Parts: sequence; structure tokens; C-alpha cells
Amino acid sequence: MSTGPTAAGGPSAGANAAALRHVLTHLVTPLLMCVGMGLAYLGAFHAPEPHDLRVDVVGSGPSAQVLAQTLQDKGDGALDVRTVPDRAVAAEHLRTQDSFGAFLPGARPELMVASASSDTTATVVQKVFTEVAADQGAPLKVTDVAPTAAGDPTGQGIFFLLVAVSIGSYASVAVVGGVGGVLPLRLRAALVAGMSLLVSLIGVAFAGPVFGLVDHGFGGLWAMAWLYSAGILLIGVGLHTFLKRWTTLGVMVLFVMLNFTSSGGIFRPELQPGFFGALHSFWNGAGFVEGVRSHVYFGGHGLGRDVLVLVLWLVAGAAVMGVAGAAEARRRRAVAAVPASVAPSPSAAADGNDVPAGDARTAAEREEAEEEMEEAVGV
Repeated sequence: MSTGPTAAGGPSAGANAAALRHVLTHLVTPLLMCVGMGLAYLGAFHAPEPHDLRVDVVGSGPSAQVLAQTLQDKGDGALDVRTVPDRAVAAEHLRTQDSFGAFLPGARPELMVASASSDTTATVVQKVFTEVAADQGAPLKVTDVAPTAAGDPTGQGIFFLLVAVSIGSYASVAVVGGVGGVLPLRLRAALVAGMSLLVSLIGVAFAGPVFGLVDHGFGGLWAMAWLYSAGILLIGVGLHTFLKRWTTLGVMVLFVMLNFTSSGGIFRPELQPGFFGALHSFWNGAGFVEGVRSHVYFGGHGLGRDVLVLVLWLVAGAAVMGVAGAAEARRRRAVAAVPASVAPSPSAAADGNDVPAGDARTAAEREEAEEEMEEAVGV
């Protein structure tokens, strides 16, 4: 029975069935994205609750000790309350992010916070000590020892900068790894370097002259944005050698689902489930967010560790590219070892019934790469 076009010139039932199977196969990817995004974002953000949130009570007398112990017991693990001798020590703890609030009891109670560390954390701390001050019958004065730049009043601009740089990076993976897959690895590596440079410069432009998210430290911000973007591109392009059209889903899992949720840009790990708090300690998005915060607002305290995280992800990307290059070289040697196919007869070639295997494979790979790029850009 013929599977060619019908008498009316339309596609046959067999062709329709093949096309439907092709579409259904590709619909698996958005469904997996839906499930993954729901699990990641809702799991990380749907019910923020403090746990072991470090706060200080300023004072060395019995009343300060009793207040600290009362808050510790009442919090039932939500707070880690300690006493410090004076205001200067409390302020230093805030500026080094060793604590996230410092309460000074008295006739005019005062709470010191560092909103640049996390506005949502500062809000949680303020809520706790507003109740304490109310129990003492006095209004609470709030002092911010590390405010954010004027262009970032919520303190979440750095997180959305992370989103922009991430999307520019992982969308480029589909182009460099997919459409550019026919290029030698060294040329793809050059494209990675070029795209990460452009993406990081765009990020600095957004952070500075366009939106004023930060008002100084642009050189350091650019360096961290480049390290972050280059790491994503290297890992993604290297993985493309093995994952092919599943690369889009793979990089979304790594650099969106697990990355944005553990970055600390919306909620710090002290307000999240333990899984995301654990990721925060070594994931690249957290390295970027915390590194920029440290560089811009906290005098570089802890910056070395955050930069090290970004460098290690860059090194991991270079290693993945190296493994991909070795795998591609083995494939080329295997193809070269296969005897050439028997050339088709002139009549068969004229009828289009016999397409050389290499040409068919190249066409299929090109179509797959274009579909992958459309999926990545669409997301």
C-alpha cells in the first residue's frame, strides 16, 4: 500500500501519524519544564520560614541575657539569638553578614538591620522585634546600617540581573552548541568567550547607567558576570555533544530551576528549606548574587569565597568542553574508519529515492538544532 500523497494531493495517513509522533515527542520537553519549574519554585518560595536566623541582642546584663534566651526558646529553632556587648560589635556583625538584626533594648528600643544583605530577611527580623518592642510598650526605631542603592529600593535588583545574564547565557548555548555544532570545538570555544563577554557587558549596562541597581564597583561586577556567563556557556556547549536536543532542558534544570531558587536573591537560605540552603553554599547563581552584594555593599567581606565558586564552575565548564572534544574526536575517527557507501545509480539519484547517508544525517542534525534553538529562545 502506498504511503505517498493521497489522490487529492494532501498528506497520507502515514505521514500525518509520523508528524504527530514527532510533535508528541517534542511536547515531552515543555511538560518536564512545567513539572520542574513547579517543584523548584514552589518548593523554594511558597512558604518561607526562618530557621537558625542569627540575630543579636545588645547588652551584657541579666535583662539582655533573659531577653535573648526568651526569644531563643520562643522561636523554637527559628532564631539563633546571642548577646553582644555594645552597638559597635553589633554593627560590625551586620556589616560582615554574621548576623541579620541587632536589637538594642531600652526606653527607646532600636533595631539595626542591613537590608543590602536581604530585604526579605530584614523584614522578618523587623516583624519579630516590633512585637518585642510592643510588649515593652514602646515604638521601635529601625536603623539600616547597609542600605541598597537608590535604584534598587527592594534589594532584589541583583537577582533580576542574575536572571537577565542567565537567560542570555543559556539561550546562547542552543545557538553555539546546536546550530554551531558543525564548527570545530576551538571555534565554538571562541564563540563562548565572545558571547559571555557581550552578555556580561550588557549586564553591567543594566546594573549601572540603565537602571542604577548599583552605584559603584562596576569593574568587579563585570568580572563576576563574565565568570558566571562563561561557566554556563562552557558547560552547556560541552553538554550539547552528549544531550543534543535535551540540552535546553538540562541547562534549565542547572541554571534556572536549581540556580535561581538557591541564589538567595529573593530569600536567603535561612528562610528556605534545607535543600535549597545547601545548594546556596556552592551553586554558581549564589556565588554571583552574594559576590556582588559583598563587593558593592559589604566591603568585600567573603568575596574571595564567592569568586572561588564562580571560578570552579568555569573550570568545570572547561573540563566538560575537554571531554566533549575527546568524544567528538572519537566519533570522527569511527566515521573515518567506515568504508564509503556504494554510490547510488544515476536513475535512483535522479528519482531522489536514495540520499547519501551523510547528507541525510547532516539535514536531520540541522533540523534538530533549529528546533532546539526555537525551544530555548521561546522559553
